[in-house]
Amino acid sequence: MTRHTRISLHVTAALLAVFATLSATAQSSGAGAVPEPAKVLRIGYQKSGLLAILKAQGSLDDKLKPLGYSIKWFEFPAGPQLLEALNANSIDFGYTGAPPPVFAQAGGVGFVYVGAEPSGRHAEAILVRSDSALHSVAELKGKRVALQKGSSANYLLLEALKKAGLRYEDIRPVYLPPADARAAFESGTVDAWAIWDPYYASAQQALKARTLVDYSALNAPYNFYEATRGFAQQHPDAIGAILGQLRTTGLWVNDHPVETAALIAPKVGLDQKLVETWVRRYPYGTTAVTDEIARSQQVVADAFYGAHLIPQKVTVKDNVWQNREVAASLAEK
Repeated sequence: MTRHTRISLHVTAALLAVFATLSATAQSSGAGAVPEPAKVLRIGYQKSGLLAILKAQGSLDDKLKPLGYSIKWFEFPAGPQLLEALNANSIDFGYTGAPPPVFAQAGGVGFVYVGAEPSGRHAEAILVRSDSALHSVAELKGKRVALQKGSSANYLLLEALKKAGLRYEDIRPVYLPPADARAAFESGTVDAWAIWDPYYASAQQALKARTLVDYSALNAPYNFYEATRGFAQQHPDAIGAILGQLRTTGLWVNDHPVETAALIAPKVGLDQKLVETWVRRYPYGTTAVTDEIARSQQVVADAFYGAHLIPQKVTVKDNVWQNREVAASLAEK
């Protein structure tokens, strides 16, 4: 063995001893320990949902950080697109109206209902232009109605037609996403538009659109939080933390609509007064999906099946995620 080789071995041994000592010290004291990489939670949201408010506040980020989660946010124009992303495993958690998960379940999407919100009876409507000759839902017979297929407005239209004594086949549905539907509505290409907030409030403000009907005298369904089945099963702590923060923030929003509008208007790029209008229309109160809520959602599912808008009958309770600890925690807040 050469002198140079002996020196190299001594240096290597000395360095290994130093690293071993540092490692042992860090493990025993916790100081200098390298934190595990954060688990990334991918959340889908829409402009009008409570999740958009949590995003603007940063409150959910603060809630999940101690649990080892970081958040990536993805905005969607409507519920059907959001659930498509859930099906593609592009997001883990999201929020929609009642119809999108019905269509998703009928299509075999692997999701579960994890929470619910009461519906805003004045947060969506069927609109006509201010100069329209139409003044009742019954007059929609044979008319072209723009809507996002499978959206919350789809169920509003279904229920409104039923009450007016019409079938879905009696109208001419024009399936368009919100931005395209507004363009068709403005141009007169369609006779009416079934839509939700904030697009509804925007049409009232900018287009002076007239409301034919909202949910005031109709069966108003719940809105829902959904997650992939795998995420809910593997991360109940995250689901519980999200729903808990949603309930806390939602109850605060109910009492502070002006402050809420001021917070999120710049974030969503909408006029503050317009935002305040739709914030006041939603009575937030996040809850677990109870048997009663599941039965209410079954009514929605059966209505779509009866109208031949979904290919098969679905059983809502098969896709309801239940966790006693999370449900009890929400009930206490």
